[in-house]
Amino acid sequence: MAAKHGKYEQELSAALSFLQRDKMLEPLLSYASKISLEPNPGPSPLYSLSETIIGQQLNGKAAKSIFERFAAMYGGILTPEAILDTPEEMMRSAGLSKAKAIAIRNLAEKVKANIVPNWSSLRRMDDKAVVERLTQVKGIGPWTAEMVLIFNLGRHDVWPVSDFAIRKAYGILFGIENPKADEMVLRAETWRPWRTVVTKCLWMSLGPVDIQI
Repeated sequence: MAAKHGKYEQELSAALSFLQRDKMLEPLLSYASKISLEPNPGPSPLYSLSETIIGQQLNGKAAKSIFERFAAMYGGILTPEAILDTPEEMMRSAGLSKAKAIAIRNLAEKVKANIVPNWSSLRRMDDKAVVERLTQVKGIGPWTAEMVLIFNLGRHDVWPVSDFAIRKAYGILFGIENPKADEMVLRAETWRPWRTVVTKCLWMSLGPVDIQI
């Protein structure tokens, strides 16, 4: 396990050496000691994406409680067949809204049809292909797919310009009141192939967060 962790530490070190060439990033990169590039896939895409869907528009504590009740219905092991056999009313009794119950059933259908494959298959796809697959699920848009790339798959070059916190932190760093997506994309071109490191440092710069980055 130490060797595995060492790999991600080496990658982060390489990223910092590269990004330090942009002097404007110097204050931001001081947060790099608090981040990791190690992926955290979870038991399965079905499990992780169900948790993501349930957590949408909820605070961390409420989302965690509802997801735990939902997962407990299946003994903590989610399968598409079990979810599709569950009446919507029973799913809603765990605290899911009607829209989220529909979205999770749609996710289960996509997993069963292999439109959303297992982690092993997703790892072999490029970022664009992963986004195209995941966004076929109701309730999963490009932002959610980007979070999967960053956290579950550990991709190094993701730049989620639609993320509110990223726009806010970017604006603070560069003294721009309302940064536009086009400008952010253009400036970040010189940060390839390590834009995920900048992304995570921007999140950290805003203070404590309730996600492991």
